[in-house]
Amino acid sequence: MMKIRWGLFGIVLSAIAWVAPAADALRSEPIAVGTAVFQVELAKTPQQRELGLMFRRELAKDAGMLFEQPPGPALFWMKNTYIPLDLLYFDAEGRLSQIEAGVPPCTTQNCPIYRSQASTIRYILEINAGEAARRSIQPGDRLKLPE
Repeated sequence: MMKIRWGLFGIVLSAIAWVAPAADALRSEPIAVGTAVFQVELAKTPQQRELGLMFRRELAKDAGMLFEQPPGPALFWMKNTYIPLDLLYFDAEGRLSQIEAGVPPCTTQNCPIYRSQASTIRYILEINAGEAARRSIQPGDRLKLPE
């Protein structure tokens, strides 16, 4: 019985050690789109971009996640994402080129892919569905990053 408890304890400790660094790895910074300000997590590495907001059950009203990639087309899907989102695509100069509003969650195997229309996307901002319209965010607005 004691061996089983220690084995289970070891598994739990390993799981905590594996999850804790992943949660701490994302920095949170204030950014602005036009006059709208959000506190966002910055997803810069391939692993951070792949995980994104998957498995999250809620997102604060003024929060989001900012993805940074080399300039090029952007392809996003909502696999295992439980929060409806607005996807905002920005070019390399930080100009908003496209909004995918109200993208629904997807918990099935075959999730739709949301492609950017432009081939020079550098940043993608995920915010709660409806926030772009509520804050009057429009194509052409500028992304202001922390200095």
